[in-house]
Amino acid sequence: MARLADDAVTRAVPPLDARNLICPMPVIRTQEYIRQLAAGDEFDVIATDPGALLDIPAWCRIHGHEVLRTAETQPEIVIRIRVGD
Repeated sequence: MARLADDAVTRAVPPLDARNLICPMPVIRTQEYIRQLAAGDEFDVIATDPGALLDIPAWCRIHGHEVLRTAETQPEIVIRIRVGD
């Protein structure tokens, strides 16, 4: 496990499978999933809706979560998120 600057432990958790869901469901599932996690946890959202590339990062900015990276390999989109406080 990696350490953050404030000594919090970053815990990698299983990915969220949001494939074959259309807007707004990838964002809603991400929101529900994050409620189960602790600050500093990291996970991937795997989606097929192209809107997820914009919608999930926008939702994260509003709610204090960090998008670490995005990748698009048709037909899948992977968004790596670190849960904020």
